[in-house]
Amino acid sequence: MGQRPEDLSRAVKSVLAQQLVSLDIVVVGNGWRPEFLPGGVRGLHLSENLGIPAGRNAGAQLVQGDYVFFLDDDAELADPLFLTEGISKLQADSSLGLIQPRITDPTGKQTPRRWIPRLRKGSATDSSYVFSVLEAAVLMPRRVFDDIGGWGDPYFYAHEGIELAWRVWNAGKTVWYAGDMVVHHPVTSPTRHATYYRLNARNRVWLAKRNLPRILIPFYVFTWTGVQLVRSVRSGGKGLGSWFSGWIEGWRTNPGGRVGMRWLTVWRMTLAGRFPII
Repeated sequence: MGQRPEDLSRAVKSVLAQQLVSLDIVVVGNGWRPEFLPGGVRGLHLSENLGIPAGRNAGAQLVQGDYVFFLDDDAELADPLFLTEGISKLQADSSLGLIQPRITDPTGKQTPRRWIPRLRKGSATDSSYVFSVLEAAVLMPRRVFDDIGGWGDPYFYAHEGIELAWRVWNAGKTVWYAGDMVVHHPVTSPTRHATYYRLNARNRVWLAKRNLPRILIPFYVFTWTGVQLVRSVRSGGKGLGSWFSGWIEGWRTNPGGRVGMRWLTVWRMTLAGRFPII
């Protein structure tokens, strides 16, 4: 959104520093005009803020290549061979459809548990299959990204990384958390966004309505409702009113279409460690 020029500069420089790969880089200005970019970097001006997933999709339409990599403007690559290593993993295992690296704070702050996208967190350095991704840094084969239809535009913010991962699994591929690959991102609180609680709840309902077999929709939503109530008790009820307004909005509104998960995908995800009702 053009509000972190110094962070953006570091992010772009870290991508330009990548070795042994050919780069085609676009900075998406979601409601602002990217200017004064380094050579070899193009800017895409969107006249209004379309939201994070729609902005990523708009940028992806402009770039060429066999792989597509998304990086938040306040993140940076820690290793000049990061993309080379990630591409090597994808080439070595054709079943892989998406890689999310380990995210660490550049100043050494403790990694938040939410940055490890699995139920049994374990060590952040352990790699595994996962069923959601932290959207700050995502690497995919371009063919897979196009086949699954990219990011879910309607979400605007929150949970689009879960749907992206589910779509990859639904396409017959797998999603891998690479604990041996590192991207830097400062530790921040998601509640810094004014719409966090409302969109978090609305999109949780939308996620189920857009993707899950219909019989699983209420099980998924009410499981996460219980999780939220427990969290809310621990936090003294902070944001619970906004959360429930979003929850109601999710049921009342059209989520922008339906992707539809096959029962075979439910079975594959269950065998890999996560039955998709939580």
